[in-house]
Amino acid sequence: MPAELTAWERVEIARGINRPTSLDFISGIFNKFTELHGDRQGKDDGAVIGGIAVIDGEYVTVIGLQKGRNLKENARRNYGMANPSGYRKALRLMKQAEKFNRPVICFVDTPGAYPGIEAEERGQGEAIARNLFEMSGLKVPVLSIIIGEGGSGGALALAVANEVWMMENAIYSILSPEGFASILWKDSRKAAEAAEVMKITAKDLLELRIIERIIPEEEPLKLESLCCVADSLRTEILSFIDSYKKKDTDEITRQRYERFRNM
Repeated sequence: MPAELTAWERVEIARGINRPTSLDFISGIFNKFTELHGDRQGKDDGAVIGGIAVIDGEYVTVIGLQKGRNLKENARRNYGMANPSGYRKALRLMKQAEKFNRPVICFVDTPGAYPGIEAEERGQGEAIARNLFEMSGLKVPVLSIIIGEGGSGGALALAVANEVWMMENAIYSILSPEGFASILWKDSRKAAEAAEVMKITAKDLLELRIIERIIPEEEPLKLESLCCVADSLRTEILSFIDSYKKKDTDEITRQRYERFRNM
């Protein structure tokens, strides 16, 4: 059997430039996707994509944190680090989904929320906190899938869900291993050691009951091999949607509340 990957090796895979992005997953899983733009306060953040999708006749709202694959794309997408307008756009789409009784499917891939001073001036902390608050009470089922990096509050702002799934080589953490090492040991070069201590891999987080499911990767996922994983995910997402059809809104919100209370 091949040797088990270390936590740091999974960090490097999760950050890989050839790893499928949210838009890749959306195009591979859903039959149709219509993107919607803007936070209705004057901005459209390229780091957050979202809209209405169809999966085997089921209408859902899909939201994703989107990275680029080259310098030009990353300039537009801000390396997947959302500004307040991105989180407000995501929340607008979630509330729209609630109005029309559509399940919400989120794809998370971000090093974290954008930490620039202009983001703080425009209310980054409030925007993330508002998402956490509003998502906790959404009356429709929410599924969040960590497909690459799941960094800090920037990831959690799209992961207050009824269920959280992770790709096998994704990571989910309170901050980056480099940041953790800098704080704990005053040395960012100890990031690989920090990654082991932090328990950030899908296997660790399943054991800790932070997530509900690991999506297997026979090998580190690339765009060329996405189709097989997308087919499996389509089936699993449909099963998730079907499992919540018989639950009323009180059951859905209560289940989400209890999920986090029991952690």
